Amino acid sequence: MDTGTTYDEDEGVPQVRDTAAEGALGAGDLGAELGARATLVQFSTAFCQPCRATRRTLADVVAMVEGVAHVEIDAEAHLELVRRLDIRATPTVLVLDATGRIVTRAAGAPRRADVIAALGRAV
Repeated sequence: MDTGTTYDEDEGVPQVRDTAAEGALGAGDLGAELGARATLVQFSTAFCQPCRATRRTLADVVAMVEGVAHVEIDAEAHLELVRRLDIRATPTVLVLDATGRIVTRAAGAPRRADVIAALGRAV
């Protein structure tokens, strides 16, 4: 994936979207401070089973990589932000750089190796 580009699945076909127009996110948007190097933002819902697995995966990565924060957002409680960012499924993970700019987004439960690779582009 290129910086500033997203790849979403739509009926099995990758959809490329430029994230530069989405702007940067800050602590006010997320309800939590950004990581010093990067932030993993997870949009979840209460009964989403893949969201639980994603939470564990992201927590493992955050424990391995210094300066990275994990922020989980309840999509149902933050509908304005969900609409603004065009979140269409849970889990959706956004990888933010240190300034809060969206570097990568992924819908569905990510693999640990993919999260680490995305962080490499963000830091």
